[in-house]
Amino acid sequence: MELTLSIRLSCFSFFCLLVLSVSSEASHRKDEEHASTPPRGWNSYDSFCWTVSEEEFLQNAEILSQKLHAQGYEYVVVDYLWYRRKVPGAYVDSLGFDVIDEWGRLMPDPVRWPSSRGGKGFTEVANKVHSMGLKFGIHIMRGISTQAVNAKTPILDMTTGSAYEESGRVWHAQDIGLKEKACAWMQHGFMSVNTDLGAGKAFLRSLYLQYASWGVDFIKHDCVFGDDLNINEITYISEVLKELDHPILYSLSPGTSVTPDMAKAVSGLTNMYRITADDWDSWGDVAAHFDVARDFAAAKMIGSVGLLGTSWPDLDMLPLGYLTDPGSNEGPHRRCRLNLKEQRTQITLWSMAKSPLMFGGDLRNIDDTTFSLITNPTLLEINSYSANNVEFPYVRGSSSSRGRKHGQSRMYLTSMEETEVEVLGLTSCKDPKASGWLVEELDQDLEQICWKENMEGYREPFCLYKRNSLVESDEEIMYGSQYQGILHLLASENADICLNASPRRKITSSEFTRGSFSHCTRNANQMWEFHSNGTLISSYSGLCAIMKKVKANAGAAGARSWIATGRTGEIYLAFFNLNPDDMVIATEISDLAKALPGRSISSCTGKEIWSDTDLDRPTNDTITSFVKSHDSALYVLKCN
Repeated sequence: MELTLSIRLSCFSFFCLLVLSVSSEASHRKDEEHASTPPRGWNSYDSFCWTVSEEEFLQNAEILSQKLHAQGYEYVVVDYLWYRRKVPGAYVDSLGFDVIDEWGRLMPDPVRWPSSRGGKGFTEVANKVHSMGLKFGIHIMRGISTQAVNAKTPILDMTTGSAYEESGRVWHAQDIGLKEKACAWMQHGFMSVNTDLGAGKAFLRSLYLQYASWGVDFIKHDCVFGDDLNINEITYISEVLKELDHPILYSLSPGTSVTPDMAKAVSGLTNMYRITADDWDSWGDVAAHFDVARDFAAAKMIGSVGLLGTSWPDLDMLPLGYLTDPGSNEGPHRRCRLNLKEQRTQITLWSMAKSPLMFGGDLRNIDDTTFSLITNPTLLEINSYSANNVEFPYVRGSSSSRGRKHGQSRMYLTSMEETEVEVLGLTSCKDPKASGWLVEELDQDLEQICWKENMEGYREPFCLYKRNSLVESDEEIMYGSQYQGILHLLASENADICLNASPRRKITSSEFTRGSFSHCTRNANQMWEFHSNGTLISSYSGLCAIMKKVKANAGAAGARSWIATGRTGEIYLAFFNLNPDDMVIATEISDLAKALPGRSISSCTGKEIWSDTDLDRPTNDTITSFVKSHDSALYVLKCN
């Protein structure tokens, strides 16, 4: 099977998502596996926020076709709010500015996307992208838009071409939208659809069949994973995509609080899924990816079975090149804030972890250094074809930037000792650790729900005050029938401040949620159900609350390493210095075999890629590298 790479564009800022997929001939055969290697491409999110236009998008696609397609880049993806009018008052969570058709389905803003006029959607844009030898993708949100629900638009039945009818009546958007399950961080924009209803399924089917008719090859589905998990919608959409003659790669986002146990529920339904919150160009965001990448590799989730092929844990886009700022309505206007060492570390980790490589910078202003990074042949080879990719713990590091002046040095192993704190998070309810809650009665009318294990260093367990969820309106009484026994969990006895399951804003990778609180409302994001087995279940996501230990400065320092094997027997070994000081990082040759079962290693030769230096001679004892602060070293080894 011939393999080609792909690239993806998004609307926030121009990120390049390098997507490796099967060739054109193979990819249009329904029974062929797709996403057999990590997707790669260009995405518009980081450089244009949500304001990317048809002209800007196609200019980037043309550059990709001319300069990167031969190197394997194929997908270009329009990310985020392509349907929102760019007018005063419109912003990320505004209401009433979206373009929808008579069936409540989103359509491109005709001012920014003029070829969409006349109900053509993205058909002409997709045709132009395909004529360049590329593939076309879009970003979409969960469920249905609030604007369609408020407009009471009818639902299209794709089998009849008319309004959906069941039980002797016509169904409309307000019949299927779950207002209490609005997206936590875009509450005015989108809400879940009731997939238990035939009308709810009919609406989702009409969406995805429309996308297929436009020629869409890639869908990034947002506010359905991580803390925002919507397993019912993911499952049904996967079923619809599986039936299409035109294969569409299916990607999930965001990845806030994702664990391997959570991902196992969706990996077989998708082709890629985010495992972190948003990644931007800060060192804290880069460093925050090391632990989660390690955990997914150890759980053997890399390249596991997915929708019509394989699925890949996604570390998010690479914020390199010419960018804008998060939430900005204009851009791009600035260069990446990561220095070259930090950029090398990021793309080396992404490649060693076999994450999809998504570039987000504006290709019209790409510089030679950035271009050389995203086209480095060793990184692309590792990302596409390496195997046995895992974190390698058998390294030691010493730092002496100040110590040398005083005749001393500091030693670091794979990570420094860091202070641990307990935070409230979410996990799969299949996780045995989730059964850690109990009810404590304070008096006849007041109870607490407490984590029964005392937190280390604390005298009292973590507790929240329990209150039955209040009904405030006739509409909420209608919803109340399905939420009987549901609780609000309050921070204190008297304050009307309730625990949220998902943050009410988009967070970055370097942030972790300790449990966010806001004014109590009848919203599923604040509704919880306590079970007798000791689990506390979110009505918003179906995930279970858990108290977990995290490092207070997780990923902020230390020596880390990854290892993988190549197609012809070579060994890839990467060293990473997460420390603020320069370090010497080393490993014993004899330890390499500990991570590579079945191999016996006595000596190695090879080259370090970033410095372009050869090992002086075959070595049978130690590989040692001087690695500057936040930098990496990448070895390609031939070992006996």
